[in-house]
Amino acid sequence: MNKRIAVIDIGTYSTRLLISAIHIKDTLEETLNSIEDVFSVGRITALGRGVKETKYLQREAVEETLTTLKEYVLIGKQYKVEKILGFATQACREARNGSEFLEKVKQLGIDVRLISGEEEAYLSFIATAYSIKPDNNFVMIDQGGGSTEFAYGYKEKDYKLKESVSFPFGIVSLTERFIKSDPPKKEEINTMSDFIKDYLQKIKHYKTAKTFIGLGGTITTLVALEKHIYPYSSEKVHGQKLTKESINKWLEKLSSLTVQERKAIPQIEDKRAEAIISGIVIFSTTLEFFNKDYLIVSDKGLRHGAVIEEAKKIYKEIKGGN
Repeated sequence: MNKRIAVIDIGTYSTRLLISAIHIKDTLEETLNSIEDVFSVGRITALGRGVKETKYLQREAVEETLTTLKEYVLIGKQYKVEKILGFATQACREARNGSEFLEKVKQLGIDVRLISGEEEAYLSFIATAYSIKPDNNFVMIDQGGGSTEFAYGYKEKDYKLKESVSFPFGIVSLTERFIKSDPPKKEEINTMSDFIKDYLQKIKHYKTAKTFIGLGGTITTLVALEKHIYPYSSEKVHGQKLTKESINKWLEKLSSLTVQERKAIPQIEDKRAEAIISGIVIFSTTLEFFNKDYLIVSDKGLRHGAVIEEAKKIYKEIKGGN
């Protein structure tokens, strides 16, 4: 027996769809191992642009995101999914008109809910643990548009989340707050880095983790640049190692270019070119702060974690909790 479900991550910066087939097997472990990604797509919709400043989702961003969601619902119908789950994050947590936007999303036939930063961290943690399969204690960094989640986990028989935190900064909010020049000035980047370090002080005990794993469009784009991957390939990117040295190299290179010059690089999407510097600063600062030489890059995030949780739920319903 198999069930197809669609999961949509309605992020501050991008809106991503994943359609997965869940094959129900004799054991839960076999069921989770047999999850198959059928279709995946993402689009930069920048839902959270201007939210920090105005406290409201902007009309143009809302319309662009809703148009994308309508397309995703049609794709879901083509793939004959049983349900479409939606997860809204930081932009909707912050915006005063977030609930109004979510009502419009529900009207499209999406079972959407607003999740907390902790829930967001947990879903990304689960996705990372099951796909990267670290064999020691590890930290997951999920860099988003409006928030960045850090989760500390370890492996016993199964993966355990020890602690997580969601910091209210991401590539959209950091860019709006700190980068005023094009190309950005060194002082702007340094000030941003100091701002991030102030937050990292709160989790300095994460230093004991052996492995650091990075998620998000910035770090996967850096792998594509470093390894000359074009067009983008999840299979070629997922699980790659990226050194602190190469991250800093790309920070220096890309921050010396204007937005227009960054847009000319094939691996960098047009809209990502505007905010990628802030994303690199998050990872560069994190590795420096925790004195780590590299991180492992994951192309699996919140959507994949949500599929795993849904698979567990379906398995228990069918097998009666065994």
